[in-house]
Amino acid sequence: MNRKQRRSLYEIVVSAILLVAAVLGTRWFDFPWWGNLLMFLVPYALIGWGTLRRAVIHSIHGQIFDENFLMAIATIGAFWIGEYPEAVFVMLFYRIGELFEQIAVGKSRKSIAGLMDIRPDYANVERDGTVVEVDPAEVQVGEILVIKPGERVPLDGVVIEGSSSLNTTALTGESLPRGVTEGEAVISGCINLQGVLRVRTTREYGESTVAKILELVENSAANKARTENFITRFARIYTPVVVGCAVVLAIFPPLIAGNWSIWIYRALTFLVTSCPCALVISVPLSFFGGLGGASRKGVLIKGSNYLEALANSEIVVFDKTGTLTHGSFQVTAIHPEAISESELLELTALAEYYSSHPISVSLKHAYGRELDASRVSDMEELAGQGIRAIVDGKRVCVGNEKLMDAVGAAWHPCHKVGTVIHVTVDSLYAGHIVISDEIKPESAEAVRLLRGNGVRRTVMLTGDRKAVGEAVARELGLDEVDTELLPAGKVRRVEELLCEKSPKGKLLFVGDGINDAPVLSRADVGIAMGALGSDAAIEAADVVLMDDDPRKIALAITISRRTKRIVLQNIVFALGVKLAVLLLAAVGLADMWAAVFADVGVSVIAILNAIRALKIKE
Repeated sequence: MNRKQRRSLYEIVVSAILLVAAVLGTRWFDFPWWGNLLMFLVPYALIGWGTLRRAVIHSIHGQIFDENFLMAIATIGAFWIGEYPEAVFVMLFYRIGELFEQIAVGKSRKSIAGLMDIRPDYANVERDGTVVEVDPAEVQVGEILVIKPGERVPLDGVVIEGSSSLNTTALTGESLPRGVTEGEAVISGCINLQGVLRVRTTREYGESTVAKILELVENSAANKARTENFITRFARIYTPVVVGCAVVLAIFPPLIAGNWSIWIYRALTFLVTSCPCALVISVPLSFFGGLGGASRKGVLIKGSNYLEALANSEIVVFDKTGTLTHGSFQVTAIHPEAISESELLELTALAEYYSSHPISVSLKHAYGRELDASRVSDMEELAGQGIRAIVDGKRVCVGNEKLMDAVGAAWHPCHKVGTVIHVTVDSLYAGHIVISDEIKPESAEAVRLLRGNGVRRTVMLTGDRKAVGEAVARELGLDEVDTELLPAGKVRRVEELLCEKSPKGKLLFVGDGINDAPVLSRADVGIAMGALGSDAAIEAADVVLMDDDPRKIALAITISRRTKRIVLQNIVFALGVKLAVLLLAAVGLADMWAAVFADVGVSVIAILNAIRALKIKE
């Protein structure tokens, strides 16, 4: 409990003791009416002054029909008709429910804050030959960080010295540490578990992964679900209506039948019952809990509107590279007897030396040795064909069949699945290299889990060759595949699929968030895969998976449906109980005690149910 909550608890305990003393005192002693009133006014003032004060302040600012107003009118009215004990007891139980609500909401917020406690407190920076501790926001790009075991990585960067294991649980939800060594990238928010790392920063703090994630979580509350907006609008209409009904109940029946005190008591009971606290509190708390539970599993959802939309997932569209496949290529060299495999890879890697294309990077990585740039000259990149360069004085051409036809080489066809790179040396065919993208071992299970969650269609869109795309789709059991698509073609296909879904169904697009930003924005829900450190993913996507495990798409759908189920349970339960007690109060079959349960009791039960949204089981 915080200081405010402890103070509320003391007020409740003291007021309860004074209430018991007042009840016993009025029974044992014959006080005048004003003495009885004074004995109950003391505990009422102690426990209700805050509620009365808020009712006045909110009324001045135009927020008349809220729970404070209802409680103030109901309890003051109870005093007016001589029901002193019930007036104090209603206010006492209201404050107990209010305290319980504060504790429950605080627990939820604390749980989420703990899960997302990734903000670094300091950074150790090498400056002028010494290591100084500074605020992460003061570190510039290119400075060297020293990260000791147990410390949090303060900014994104590249390891220039040392090796270690990183705890990425707060970011990805995965308990297995991730190993890093020289030349590998590290992201802010991870915890260094073992050796000392020297890291050169690649981003300022404001652009780092941890800053973007924190901003995303902090802003998620602004994107409310349709259900939340409905409850807010409903409460604005519902409360004035029930207040009007209470006024009618207090005035018109006694004008006909008399017994003003009885009908006023029923109207006050009606008011206490009608308070919409259970709905106004529990619905946002449920969505808040769902967002927090998803964050705990490494699934960042930008708002409860997207959380709610996930529950109606009908079509899931995948990008291929980096989503269902690793995006890191395996290289296989195939060559005539005139040249060895290592020579073929060396020539190709040298020709591709100055290119940053993923295929070029894979070829250089496959060669695995240091390359001498002085051996390469006159490198020319031919759009849609490949690369031409002078290597060791020989003209080397590396590319597709179009390039081979252009140089007049008698190239050998290849029937293996993958991207085929042909190589010539001085116009003589030297061989070809097959580059294949490895399918993630989790992808097939991810597709199966989606079907188990009721997803009607799974589609893959890729810019890769038809043979490659169809082979991947067959292996994973996807329903459809469209190949050789440019980004604009992917957008057109997604728009076609949007027209084919049911009115309430939602289309999800899952991509790597770098090349697929237009499609991520066009889908009902855009999901960025493997988005650690990707600005494009965090900006364009509605949901960000903090690792590259496609199975978490199904987990996100499960979380959304569970959260929505909890919200509906609270709505039906709260409205059902309130409606029953309102009707009973109107005909005199429910007293103030039943009204207290319909308000405070229902709120407590709804809040307890809402907290379940935080506890996510895979």
